[in-house]
Amino acid sequence: MSKHISLLLLFLAAVLEASGDWVVRKGIHAVSWQRALWFVLGAAVLFAYGWTVNRPPWNFGELLGLYVVFFFLVAQAISYFLLKETVGVPVLAGGLLIVAGGLVIFLGRTAS
Repeated sequence: MSKHISLLLLFLAAVLEASGDWVVRKGIHAVSWQRALWFVLGAAVLFAYGWTVNRPPWNFGELLGLYVVFFFLVAQAISYFLLKETVGVPVLAGGLLIVAGGLVIFLGRTAS
């Protein structure tokens, strides 16, 4: 599998996981008759995440660092744009460490 396809699938998996979490969260706060619909949709999205991240024949442990970066970035985007939550300095500082660590793992993998 090419590096570009792997990156695209990892990003898609991060989008599916963070989106599925958001959908389940919507279900938790929904009125009773809508709750089941949100939960079913959330379960479907999270299943799609699990299939996307586990189906390709890659060594996931090697790509985990970059996946964590993608998940962090997507989760922060959902938090900011959909939930209207502000991003504080500690989250930004920790996010920079996550991105730096993911790049070290990914670039170290491609160099060896």
